[in-house]
Amino acid sequence: MTKWEYVTVPLLIHATKQILDQWGSQGWELVQIIPGPAGTDNPVAYFKRPIED
Repeated sequence: MTKWEYVTVPLLIHATKQILDQWGSQGWELVQIIPGPAGTDNPVAYFKRPIED
């Protein structure tokens, strides 16, 4: 059974691609992006990756 770890990351609108690329290069898979608590100007990205035993 695969075990997962998760992280939430605030996205800066002017640097979205760089942020997503950085986390992706570390093995994190983007699951979803939703509006943050302050509205659409502060989206939050949810990532997951398998836990290595």
